[in-house]
Amino acid sequence: MCKDYPTRVKNNMKATAVAPSNIAFIKYWGKKDEVLRLPENGSLSMNLSNLLTTTTVEFDKKYRQDEVFLKGSTLYKVEPSQEGNDPKRVIEHLNLIRKMVKTNLKAKVVSQTNFPSGTGLSSSASGFAALTLAASKAAGLNLSEKDLSILARQGSGSACRSIPDGFVEWLDGSTSKTSYAISLFPPDYWKIADVVAIVSTDKKDVSSTAGQKLVSSSPFFQTRLQNIKIKLERAKQLLTEKNFPLFGELLEAEALELHAIMLTSRPSLIYWTPGTLKIMKLVKKWRGEGLPVYFTINTGQDIHLICEQKNIDKIQEKLKEIDEIKNIIINYPSVGARLSDNHLF
Repeated sequence: MCKDYPTRVKNNMKATAVAPSNIAFIKYWGKKDEVLRLPENGSLSMNLSNLLTTTTVEFDKKYRQDEVFLKGSTLYKVEPSQEGNDPKRVIEHLNLIRKMVKTNLKAKVVSQTNFPSGTGLSSSASGFAALTLAASKAAGLNLSEKDLSILARQGSGSACRSIPDGFVEWLDGSTSKTSYAISLFPPDYWKIADVVAIVSTDKKDVSSTAGQKLVSSSPFFQTRLQNIKIKLERAKQLLTEKNFPLFGELLEAEALELHAIMLTSRPSLIYWTPGTLKIMKLVKKWRGEGLPVYFTINTGQDIHLICEQKNIDKIQEKLKEIDEIKNIIINYPSVGARLSDNHLF
């Protein structure tokens, strides 16, 4: 937990933040601490330029209860069903900030995300990163990047990676103070891209939070933990060298390993759809034909295709020929969470 901040919030303050989603090249799965959201292992990610959440938070004495809106629809009065869209989690996060500044003021939160949620695109990462920055600023806090990352992690683990810029490592700490994300390289360090292929906008049946609680039931999980630090160091080395073929091979194998853990959990977690599998097989085919592209998948059906920026057009044209593709979103390495003057209310 961040240190206590004695500052008191004024009678009314408003702030808006924009935060990117991120794609994990080396992923985390499972938590050492469910409350603090401490991961079982460290991870490596890249912030994404066109998967964004914008959130405005206002603390004001005129609010008798917290009001939470997503894309104009109130969430406070509906039964929460999806991770990242849960008003209880939003309010719990506001409570952390209220405790830091010793206030009982209620807040209004309006949040807009420009991509599908609950489909494996890490909407909770961008959502809680934006909420953390906007709410802390609205409460009168000026937190360091480290403290923002620590605070964001307590809302959604992967949100801590959406705070710093560019290529990011989430440190595998054993305490709240030592588990946070840092920027390894700025966005312009490496000209790679993430071409997101939307195969379905249906929300997944099991949230990431619920799914991770099953991780120890997989017979392969302990083997993963024994090797993950070596894999993470190898990924950082290849990132430093900008060795795209070997980096791509590693991140693709990592995605398949992660889903092997999910598939062998009890009960099993099967996030893929026929469209997901089709693209996975096509990526391998394209690579065999000389187009260097690799896939990675989070906890959902939508798929990320990692390529060098010079090959974006070729990949996009191939994806447009696939019936299962509902939308294509091109992402470049991005800055992390930042403030905005464009309030949502």
